[in-house]
Amino acid sequence: MNIYDVIKKPLITEKTTVEKDERNVIAFVVNRAANKIEIKAAVKQLFNAEVASVNTVNVAGKTKRTAKGIGKRSNWKKAYVTLKEGSNVDFFEA
Repeated sequence: MNIYDVIKKPLITEKTTVEKDERNVIAFVVNRAANKIEIKAAVKQLFNAEVASVNTVNVAGKTKRTAKGIGKRSNWKKAYVTLKEGSNVDFFEA
């Protein structure tokens, strides 16, 4: 799998911002077929950051009511990547 197919986008929320500041943990939306080894290699190659550990979570899509009945959002996967001391990833560099 291509490294650009593994990581879809960074997950930037209030919770992940606090985690980044306090524990040096960043979150990504990743491909559902990607495993921890592929995620670690993709982060290392894309951001030149040393990875300490990777935790993944499969998120179930919510069911929502629509005008035509009941629909369901897609399932997705997120990864919490803990960086080693001294490593940093900044998404908003100028």
